[in-house]
Amino acid sequence: MADVVHKPGAGEGRLAFSRPSRLPRLLMVEIAVFLALAVMPLFLEFFWVVFLTKVMILGMVALSFDLNWGYSGIMSFGQALFFGTSAYVVGLLGRDMDLAQGLITLPLGALVGMTLALLMAMFLLLGKRTPTVIFVSLGTLTGSYAAERLAAAWYYIGGANGLSGIPVLSLGPVEFFEGPEFYYLAFALLAVVYLGCRFFVRSQFGLVLAGMREQERRLAFFGYRVQLFKAIVFSLSGMIAGLAGALYAYHEGFAGPRILGINLSTMIVLYALLGGSGTLIGAIVGCAMIEVGSLFLADQPVIRDFWPVILGVLMLLVILLKPTGILGLFVPERERIGSFRRESGTGGAP
Repeated sequence: MADVVHKPGAGEGRLAFSRPSRLPRLLMVEIAVFLALAVMPLFLEFFWVVFLTKVMILGMVALSFDLNWGYSGIMSFGQALFFGTSAYVVGLLGRDMDLAQGLITLPLGALVGMTLALLMAMFLLLGKRTPTVIFVSLGTLTGSYAAERLAAAWYYIGGANGLSGIPVLSLGPVEFFEGPEFYYLAFALLAVVYLGCRFFVRSQFGLVLAGMREQERRLAFFGYRVQLFKAIVFSLSGMIAGLAGALYAYHEGFAGPRILGINLSTMIVLYALLGGSGTLIGAIVGCAMIEVGSLFLADQPVIRDFWPVILGVLMLLVILLKPTGILGLFVPERERIGSFRRESGTGGAP
């Protein structure tokens, strides 16, 4: 039922009927995605449940990148560094100390990612000169590449063969094996992280992020320590990637050098760009589309030898023709990054 609004001023008091506000399209997409993820294990075979668990974990890393680029203007090619380092730390604790208690190791994995991101932020973002996008992207890319080479040459952590023998994750007395149990654990953590990120970007701090993304110099002129804000966001994104890395180590039972390197870092960037940066949910959608598309194309005998080229061309076309990503087809610009202004005719600026 429409709301009755009193219009004072012109003669006698008039009554006007305002239309009920529609549910924002971005919110509709978010609800649809999480509802679909919640019920999928009830209808899918075991293989797809395990596969989608991995997709949700990678989607969490893509979410951490979107927090950097979509909301803060930080082009980070180092998310795999935080992700992989956390996976190795958790894996080593399980292999050498038989410690797989998630109440300890999952927060520790998040702490490892946050600490590593903070150290990198001190070097890349908190210097005397304002860093450029190119400087930050190349710096994070170099860190990711160096970590991959180090892991491949370090015999103690498995070298090029990777780290295996990671025990099963447990939370208290309950053990989580591959399947519906681990799926819903990953789903719950993804939902909590997503809600936290959504609240964060819609807070007053998020308003500063929007200003940084759109008019960084003007915000600095008003006295905001822009680089400090960026370092905070960068550290939080490292924490999310670290949590995802800890989950990944337990889910796969393995951690290899490739999860530290530039290949995965680049894929994480593509996840967010394809789905739609500056939306959060777009990173998860893009991750699911690329991973499912890769699985489908790799299973086709005719194109088995060159399916990555086909997938790359398709992603390139989408990004070139629609820079706002897949969600740009459904979500209007006013619901994306920086849209904190009310609609025209409803009261002006916030």
